Amino acid sequence: MKFAFMIMGDFDTDQDSAVIHEGSARIVGVASVEEACAEAKNLLEEGIGCIELCGAFGPEGARQVIRATEGKIPVGYITHLPEQDGLYRTVFGSK
Repeated sequence: MKFAFMIMGDFDTDQDSAVIHEGSARIVGVASVEEACAEAKNLLEEGIGCIELCGAFGPEGARQVIRATEGKIPVGYITHLPEQDGLYRTVFGSK
């Protein structure tokens, strides 16, 4: 199965992507949830069978990507344990 990991930040989707393991795994940088939704549609059309999102998407961003792919493939997002909340705020800032 082909899968993709999508990260969100100061990225340019056309330049900030990589393919490894003979094309079965891909990492894609996106600048927004809207851009991620468009890219997720493209990935689905290209045969990607699963998308994992970085934690910056949160549950609502993940839901938006799921809707964009019409629920046709699994979409997950990374979380962390609550005991690291302080460290995450320090590193990434609070919303």
